[in-house]
Amino acid sequence: MFKKFDEKDSISGVQQLKSSVQKSIRNKLLELYPSLDDYLDGILPKKDGFRLVKCHDHIELIVNSGGELLFFRQREAAWMPTLRLLHKYPFMLPAEQVDKGAIRFVLSGANIMCPGLTSPGAKMTEAPKGTVVAVMAEGKQHALAVGITSMSTEDIAKVNKGVGVENCHYLNDGLWQMKPVK
Repeated sequence: MFKKFDEKDSISGVQQLKSSVQKSIRNKLLELYPSLDDYLDGILPKKDGFRLVKCHDHIELIVNSGGELLFFRQREAAWMPTLRLLHKYPFMLPAEQVDKGAIRFVLSGANIMCPGLTSPGAKMTEAPKGTVVAVMAEGKQHALAVGITSMSTEDIAKVNKGVGVENCHYLNDGLWQMKPVK
């Protein structure tokens, strides 16, 4: 999603959101990530308005008053946390761990294949199809990507073929390198 993302060419507009829209987004985020209940006021304070950055390819980014990139989505899909936010709150997403052999492919933007999730060194957290997950790497502390499961983890283990997790945002992609939006 962000492989060829360039902040100068990709941003088409920034808009301050009305408080009613901010409230509905906050509620949606709590619905998607209930573990953030105690932390959401720190991430998106109620008194501190946040903005929506519109980009080409129908990508939207939520930015706090300091310009920090927090969540993103494409079209009307679910809001997903950026890796920087995920590194601060690693408990917010279920984690799927890939083996050491898959790291370089994930960091180049490749989707995570089922054999990379079922091999020795890999671990899976139970998740249904369409779940936003953190992609961890064997022997590493922080997530290296954010993705969406293409099938349930039960099916990934059974089928063991094809794409298991669609890679949406990974370390060093265009979104990771994007500077805070003022």
